[in-house]
Formats: sequence, structure tokens, C-alpha cells
Amino acid sequence: MRQPDIEIYLKDADRQTVGTWLEQSLGPCSPWQSKGEVSTCESASGIPIVWLPKAVGKWHSLLLESDNTPWEDDLACARDAYQALQVEIRCAPGGWQEDEQEEEADRWISLTEQGEQEIIWRTG
Repeated sequence: MRQPDIEIYLKDADRQTVGTWLEQSLGPCSPWQSKGEVSTCESASGIPIVWLPKAVGKWHSLLLESDNTPWEDDLACARDAYQALQVEIRCAPGGWQEDEQEEEADRWISLTEQGEQEIIWRTG
């Protein structure tokens, strides 16, 4: 089932490199607008994009606020991003629910040069 939005976490990536990958995947994007730490832009197809550096420690958050992306879910996006950027990426294993048990919320998929693996990542 297609997720309503996509969010992945990237380690050791910069906004410019991620922006180049996004343009290859989504088409041209508007110039980045920054408010404090948060930067936003929009793809030509109308997908709002949010970049939050160091959202969780050294991890940067990339949020695509649309269900109209080329990826069905976070994991598909994370796989594509890893292939293009070759940096460690983490994402939730499925859609996130507000009433989810805490231990379920700490389950993540990590994509590295060693492959994909499920990990426990306590972000709170």
C-alpha cells in the first residue's frame, strides 16, 4: 500500500548532493528556502520537500510530503537513495502509526555497504 508521505534519514549527506539526486528522480525543483534549520523546496510535479539537517544526532531527515512520488514506501525510496548517494540510510520498515507501541517505533531498516538489515534505533 502506498504511503501518504516518504521520510528517510541520511548520514553524511549534504543537501546539495541530495538535491541533485532528487532532481534526477523527481524532475526540476524550486530553489531551496530556509527557515532556521529547515530547508524546503518543491518538485516540478508539486511534491513538497523538507530537509532537516541533524534531525536525530548526525542523521538528516528528508521528508517528501506527498503520496505522488516514484516510490511506494520509505524503503523503496531509501534503496534508490542508497544506490545514488552511497551513504548510510535509515527508514521505518512500514508506515508509522500514532498509536504504535514504543518497541515497534524503534524498529528501523538500515541500508549500508553491508546490505539491508533491521535494527533497533531509539530516536526519542
